[in-house]
Amino acid sequence: QVQLVESGGGLVQAGGSLRLSCAASGIIFANNAMGWYRQAPGKSRELVASITSAGSTNYADSVKGRFTISRDNAKDTVYLQMNSLKPEDTAAYYCNSVYLGIINWGQGTQVTVSS
Repeated sequence: QVQLVESGGGLVQAGGSLRLSCAASGIIFANNAMGWYRQAPGKSRELVASITSAGSTNYADSVKGRFTISRDNAKDTVYLQMNSLKPEDTAAYYCNSVYLGIINWGQGTQVTVSS
């Protein structure tokens, strides 16, 4: 059974930082590309950052220079370090895994940034 479990969300003031974690089980983690997405109320889900199995990263323009995605294959975990947070970063954040067209999603963690 595949499980992706996000943690680390919460309430933070603008300018603050949070680190999200996504622990995976039931997949060969090292083979999977991993991604972080977010969805704000009334908006569609959007890609925040992704990292391939080889470690190449990609970021949405809105988070470049502020967010960093990383992975620890020994811990089957992907991270999203979020710095200089803005109120517009408020959303539910989801991680996903992708391998040979098979996509799995976590249940999400809420990030709320107050102004």
